[in-house]
Amino acid sequence: MGLSMTEQAARHVRETLAKRGKGQGIRIGVKTSGCSGLSYVLEFVDTPNPEDTAFTFDDVKLFVDPKSLVYLDGTELDFTREGLNQGFRFNNPNVKNTCGCGESFTT
Repeated sequence: MGLSMTEQAARHVRETLAKRGKGQGIRIGVKTSGCSGLSYVLEFVDTPNPEDTAFTFDDVKLFVDPKSLVYLDGTELDFTREGLNQGFRFNNPNVKNTCGCGESFTT
């Protein structure tokens, strides 16, 4: 299945990398954290890790490490603006439950 990215998310990543002046894309992953057990991690990628899987959307690359891919397979990365709030939204079909604050999830 893999991962996908909306045009809004790709545009935001593209603009952020241009402002930053370097980078090949972003890495999405999961780490053990929060009330429910797992939370999302995003970071810039200047040099991909050899074990990363890369997904390309237009000219934007999204990298995922093998351990995280198990939890993220089928996820769509979106970028939303709601009033003064903006940020990435993870539409992850593997999520079974989220914590009350919305910062962590279980699969």
